Amino acid sequence: MKPAVPEAAATPGSEPALRMIGVNKQFGPVHALREVSVDFRAGEVTALMGENGAGKSTLLKVLIGALPIDGGTVELDGKPVTFADPTASRAAGVRVVAQEPEIIPHVSVAENIYVGALPARGRLFRKGELVAKAAELIAANGFEQVLHPETLGSQLTPAQRQLVEILRALTDQPRVIAFDEPTSSLADFEVELLFTLIRRLRERGVAVIYVSHRLKEVFALGDRIAVLRDGSHVGTRPVSGTSEAELIRMMVGRDLSSLYHDEVPRPTPGDVVLEVAWVSSADVADISFQVRAGEIVGLAGLIGAGRSELVRALIGAEPVTAGTVTFQGRVRRFHSPRDAVRAGIGLAPEERKAEALFLQRSVRENTATAIYDRIRRFRVINRKAERATVATFLDRLRVRTPGMEYPVANLSGGNQQKVVLARWLARNPALLILDEPTRGVDVGAKSEIYAIIHELAAAGIAILMVSSELPEVLGLADRIIVMQNGRITGELPRAGATEEGILALAMADDLSDLVVGLQTETSGATT
Repeated sequence: MKPAVPEAAATPGSEPALRMIGVNKQFGPVHALREVSVDFRAGEVTALMGENGAGKSTLLKVLIGALPIDGGTVELDGKPVTFADPTASRAAGVRVVAQEPEIIPHVSVAENIYVGALPARGRLFRKGELVAKAAELIAANGFEQVLHPETLGSQLTPAQRQLVEILRALTDQPRVIAFDEPTSSLADFEVELLFTLIRRLRERGVAVIYVSHRLKEVFALGDRIAVLRDGSHVGTRPVSGTSEAELIRMMVGRDLSSLYHDEVPRPTPGDVVLEVAWVSSADVADISFQVRAGEIVGLAGLIGAGRSELVRALIGAEPVTAGTVTFQGRVRRFHSPRDAVRAGIGLAPEERKAEALFLQRSVRENTATAIYDRIRRFRVINRKAERATVATFLDRLRVRTPGMEYPVANLSGGNQQKVVLARWLARNPALLILDEPTRGVDVGAKSEIYAIIHELAAAGIAILMVSSELPEVLGLADRIIVMQNGRITGELPRAGATEEGILALAMADDLSDLVVGLQTETSGATT
């Protein structure tokens, strides 16, 4: 079997494989990169950190030639290079594993992995060879239990899409490889597989750049940490000599005394806003719970537990096959998300770029889209009311944007999420459903979003929050409902909840099966 990653002769921690010297990049008046000088060494994992908008994504795009630089130099193995486009950087051995994978839906995993490099004979590629080659690559990297080479792109889960993106970067011999938030959609065991792969790359002399907002991952995997803030390189530190508090200060320029803002007092929850009684759909069964006005209820569980599927059923995106949903005292059966919105429910979905934002539209249009039915008369939108409303909520949520006509696609992940929240606040919902509200968001923006969530609950809005980050659930939720395999396995009050307790409920069926299996083995051995 061919090795999944290349052998290299470089000594870990030796001369930089890739170096940026005084690099500048400007978009109009905005300095995305300002005199950035940083290096990435062969045989090391360099964590690249910073708040959303700090310049990390711009730096990665510059490295692969997706954006031209306005000044400075990029060196590869000590020689100045200028990549005309990502194809040129790929040929030179520089790769970026994107946070948002670009998957072709109507072709197989194998074709998605080798897109642009299909083995061919004349104009036809050999499908059998391609599938075999992809299967070998998948197995060599330990993903054969979760990925099949002939599965269509349209059938992949978010986690599988991310694994395809990772494998795509390993189809030949990378010398420098950057991972941009690679674990945001992966389950714990998939994260461990990825970490094993990255450590193997490091051992073989590849320079690894690891972009993540998850401090635990950075300290577990990194050798050095390079920090950007407001487009400038603040500094590079060895992981072994850096504390989390110091790292946060470098990123945000201030201390975050309480990340979750749990010291902010909130009134006692009010009347029941949402009551779910024995609800079933294609993916969930016998679900029952309540959410009250001014209460934050967390939905916890492992990937595949059915939390997002439950949300889709509640808002009418998937049909409810049994049970009742009572909203504000009335039994409701929503036939589409539009029905749920009109009734007074807001939703910030997990995939904000694919499901929440109109990326080619402005911040103004994305914020106001949920209120056009209220500020329109005879099909004519009241632009004055629109601008006034948008300005109010952009200011309230502290959205950082050059202006409301700025393309929402150019905002950082944290500010994009704030735009989604602003949209629903403008509509004043009775219930706000947040599905992974801080996915791909840096620690500073997380703190701001947590403050917003507390403010909304204090104003009497009922909040149902889906999150895979246990510290987030524990830090925000008043009550925590745990799901596994489409069912609720338990509910915990905030005061008595722990990560261990949540995980025990999230794995209840698996642990039960394990116990039964062990008892069976013991019984057989005794017999």
